[in-house]
Amino acid sequence: MNLTESGNLMLLDHTNMEVWRSFDHPTDTLVTGQMLQLGQKLMASTSQTNWAKGKFYLTVLADGMYAFAGVDAPLAYYRSPTGGNITTNASAYIVLKNGSLEVFTSFRGTEAPDYQIRLPPDAYGMEFVRLDWDGHLRQYQWGDSSGDWDWVSSDVLDIADPCSYPLACGEYGVCSDGQCSCPDAALRQSGIFELIDPRELNHGCFLSDSLSCGSLQKARFLALPNTTRFNIVYNWTTNEGNCKLSCLDDCSCKVAFFLHRNNSSGFCFLASDTFSMISINAQSSSRNFSSYAFVKVQEHKPVLTKEKIVIALIVGSLTFFATVVVLVLIAIRNRSAEPLHGGDIIDQLPGLPTRFSFESLKLATGDFSRKIGAGGSGSVFEGHIGDKHVAVKRLDGINQGEMEFLMEVQTVGSINHIHLVNLIGFCAEKSHRLLVYEYMPNGSLDKWIFASHQAAPLDWETRLKIITDVARGLAYLHSDCRQTIAHLDIKPQNILLDEMFSAKVSDFGLAKLFDRDQSTIMTRLRGTPGYLAPEWLTSVITEKVDVYSFGIVVMEILCGRRNLDYSQPEESRHLVSMVQEKAKDDQLLDLIDSRSTDLELHLDEVFRMMNLALWCLQVDTSRRPSMSLVVKVLEGTMAIETDLDLDLVNIDLMVANRAARRNEMTLQIESILSGPR
Repeated sequence: MNLTESGNLMLLDHTNMEVWRSFDHPTDTLVTGQMLQLGQKLMASTSQTNWAKGKFYLTVLADGMYAFAGVDAPLAYYRSPTGGNITTNASAYIVLKNGSLEVFTSFRGTEAPDYQIRLPPDAYGMEFVRLDWDGHLRQYQWGDSSGDWDWVSSDVLDIADPCSYPLACGEYGVCSDGQCSCPDAALRQSGIFELIDPRELNHGCFLSDSLSCGSLQKARFLALPNTTRFNIVYNWTTNEGNCKLSCLDDCSCKVAFFLHRNNSSGFCFLASDTFSMISINAQSSSRNFSSYAFVKVQEHKPVLTKEKIVIALIVGSLTFFATVVVLVLIAIRNRSAEPLHGGDIIDQLPGLPTRFSFESLKLATGDFSRKIGAGGSGSVFEGHIGDKHVAVKRLDGINQGEMEFLMEVQTVGSINHIHLVNLIGFCAEKSHRLLVYEYMPNGSLDKWIFASHQAAPLDWETRLKIITDVARGLAYLHSDCRQTIAHLDIKPQNILLDEMFSAKVSDFGLAKLFDRDQSTIMTRLRGTPGYLAPEWLTSVITEKVDVYSFGIVVMEILCGRRNLDYSQPEESRHLVSMVQEKAKDDQLLDLIDSRSTDLELHLDEVFRMMNLALWCLQVDTSRRPSMSLVVKVLEGTMAIETDLDLDLVNIDLMVANRAARRNEMTLQIESILSGPR
């Protein structure tokens, strides 16, 4: 190894040829003389004290330097003023020099930089630039600051408006002419938001009543007129009501941005990352458009009243029966929320993982401040326990009671497989129910296949690897455990990716166990619309429901879109219906992800995977393969069945969706009734 004067650590072979150098693997920092090449990134940390990957990165594309913010679908908040037509085959890059940061594009006709940001020259040879956790690219120099020698920082990016930084006022903050406020304060209200740090307005705000999905609590919106964000891609034309309704139906949506036109229609953008918002001058905005931010908040008093329950239950039920159920709910609800004590059944379960106290998990997650995901079963927070990076799942809502909690602890705690998420521990203290998992740095699969997550979509090898990993995890659950375990909620949100894009199946809250001598079981409808097998309507199922859901996920991976997507035209909303028609016309490859040029280079393999998905999507369960057979196909030791029924849609999906909604209240009631006696 050789460490150069510039700080480049190089690995040399026996002939002194370079085989590896640290400058080719940047983190969040560039030192003098270091280049950031085309496609490489500077990735900011999560906070000043947490060095895990955060929400910001700076990269170089063919036409210049960009800074992006966001996890699900990053958007640019800075772009160097460069561009043009490609005149050379030269690769774009940026380089830090003493006194400047220079940008070279693929369009340059000379060796001079296309753009140059002037920096204060460094007199001591100790200088670097770093993309900090708040999205600012700062130059650091060793110098005398107020009589003390220390690192002195200054902003590098030439962004004139301070409100244009995604965290100018912290999460949920509203920036107006460089001044910060919380959304309720901007409307001259109070009590809905609180300052994270009352001494620092720009640290952001948090909801006094945290949002809860899948419970009987209701969400509403704060309407902020003339409010936008650092960057919004309005790619959905609709009306205000549908925009807000879509946000209510999406647990990950925190703010719905709507750009009104003169008529009732407009453009909608659903934001899951709670960056700062920007208050714009109404007089300076276009007369033809007006911008609103609808901030999702919890109702102040989420009280489960008799009237509300009656209204929820009356559809499809007799009024008298509904009233009786309401009385049962009210009488039993407190009992279901009773604390779990040391002598509870949970202490008697064999093979449980480590049990943590609520306070220790609260400390590990920074008081649950680093939220990385949400769903119907609860919220997930990033944390550290000792030197271990963890994800802490906090179960929320009345329909995720003790039974689901015990099921997940017992099921996941008793299995161990490389493609199943590892349960490290749990918390059962008073009414708190939490699960501690290994941290998966690349998050859930949906963030990578339904939107352009970073500079490029997933390549073919990565997609195939994910499909194979999920198949192996499910095959283990179905065939290699003491009892057959049906997951019952396979979808991209429940498939997590580690740093090497190895996939692991997660979230076993709905799992069901079969004895080996059982061919079927009868159970209530559960799972997610869009991934439900047809036999769910009979409530008599086998583990083959997972095979069907797996087939849906494979199609979504290959096509880069959701199976049910109501933002699409009516004829394109249901992917499986489109697959059925294309398969009959031998035009399946028309549906592959158009964002990926790499898939075009592997059409034979992609077509083979599409036929595997068709096999898994057979309406007749006996014609679907087992997951063990699927693994053999993926390993190349078995051929795919070719005699397939291409009538994949012989049920009314709207009926299935309505059935799922009707069963939602039933699930909540049964969860309460099955609580501790």
